[in-house]
Amino acid sequence: MKKMNIPVGISNFEKIRNGGFYYIDKSGLIAELLDEKAEVTLITRPRRFGKTLGMNMLESFFDIRKDSRKLFEGLEIADHQALCDEWMNQYPTIAISFRQIEGLNFTDAYQQLVYEIAFLYQNHAYLLDSPAISEPEKSLFRRISDRKAEKTDVLRSIQFLTQLLNRHYNKKVILLIDEYDVPVAKANNNGYYKEMLDVMKGLMQALKDNQSLSFAVITGCLKIAKESIFTGTNNFISDTITDSRLNEYFGFVQSEVDQLLKDAGLTERADDIKKWYDGYHFGDFDVYCPWDVMNYMLELQRNPKAKPVSYWKNTSDNAIIRSFIDYAGGTITKKLETLMSGGCIVQRVDENLTYDYLHSSEDNLWSMLYLTGYLTKARRSDYKDDLPDGMAAL
Repeated sequence: MKKMNIPVGISNFEKIRNGGFYYIDKSGLIAELLDEKAEVTLITRPRRFGKTLGMNMLESFFDIRKDSRKLFEGLEIADHQALCDEWMNQYPTIAISFRQIEGLNFTDAYQQLVYEIAFLYQNHAYLLDSPAISEPEKSLFRRISDRKAEKTDVLRSIQFLTQLLNRHYNKKVILLIDEYDVPVAKANNNGYYKEMLDVMKGLMQALKDNQSLSFAVITGCLKIAKESIFTGTNNFISDTITDSRLNEYFGFVQSEVDQLLKDAGLTERADDIKKWYDGYHFGDFDVYCPWDVMNYMLELQRNPKAKPVSYWKNTSDNAIIRSFIDYAGGTITKKLETLMSGGCIVQRVDENLTYDYLHSSEDNLWSMLYLTGYLTKARRSDYKDDLPDGMAAL
C-alpha cells in the first residue's frame, strides 16, 4: 500500500487541504446548493457520513473573513469561475454546531447551549467596534458573549447576530447549523424533551421571515417534523436519504472508492471493501460508509493483512435503538430475526418523526433504524415484488 495521509476523525476542511490529507472532492455540493436557490435546506444523513466536513467546507467557501482560493484549487467548484467570483469569501457567514449539546437534565444541557452561543459571539467580537451597531445592541452582544443574557435573548441570539452582520457588512448572511437535532435527541433520552424543543424552536426563529438572511443550510440525522421545530419557515427544502438531489456528496460512491483504491495501490481489496461497506442506497445511489472505508484504509497502512471490521457501529451510544428494544414484542423480534438472517422486511417509512411520539407505533422503530443507518433499502435484485404506496423493502 502506498503511504497516504488518511483523515480519520478530521472534519476541518482547511486542515485536510493544508495538511496534505487525502480528500475526496465534494465541492460540487456548493454549486448544487446555489443552483437550488432555497432559503433553507435541511440535509439529513446517518452519522459519520461527512455532514460536518461538508458544512466546514461551505464555511470556508462563503465566509467573507477568509481567503480560500488555494483551498479550492483543483477541486470541481473551481471550474465554476463566475460562481466563485460571485460567492467565494463574499458573504458574512455564521457557522454553529449543536453536536455537543447534552446533559442529564435541562439545566446542564441549556448551559452547554449558552456556552456554544457565547463562543459563536466571541468569534464575531469585531462587531463591538462596528459603527453600524448601536451601543444598546453592543451591550446585549456583550451579555450574550459573557453568558449573562436572559433566556429570551439567548433564544433569539442567532437571529440577532444575523441582523448585526447584515448591517456591518451591508450584505445578507449565510447561516450553517450542523447537527441541529442532537439537543432534542439527547433531551428525549433524559426526560426534558419539551423544554429543549421550546429552546430549539426559539433559535430556529432565525429562519422565519429573516430579511438579514441570504440562505441557510442545516444538517442532522433525522428530519424532525417541520411543525415541531421549523414552524413558519418558508421556501424550506429537505434532502433526505429517500428524497435527495445531493446523494453523491455524503458518503462515497463507487467511482470515488475505485479512485481511492487506485491511488493507494489497493485495487485487490475492492471486492472485500464492497462486500463490507457498500451497504447503503440513498435515492438512486449506492453509497459506501466513508467512516468504515477510511478507518479500514488507515488500518491497512498499519497492518497490510488486516481484515475488514465494522467501525461505524461503535460511533454512538445507540440509546434510542436500545429504548425500542425494550418495547419489542413478538412481531418486532421476528422481523429482527429475518433481517439478521439476511432477509428483507416490508415496512412503512415515515421521515417526519417527532421524538415524543417515537414509541407510539412499531413503524417508528423501523423508520428510525432506516433513517439512522442501521437499515437501508433493499436492492431490486433482493426484493422484486411490487410495493404498496408508502412502503419500503428494508
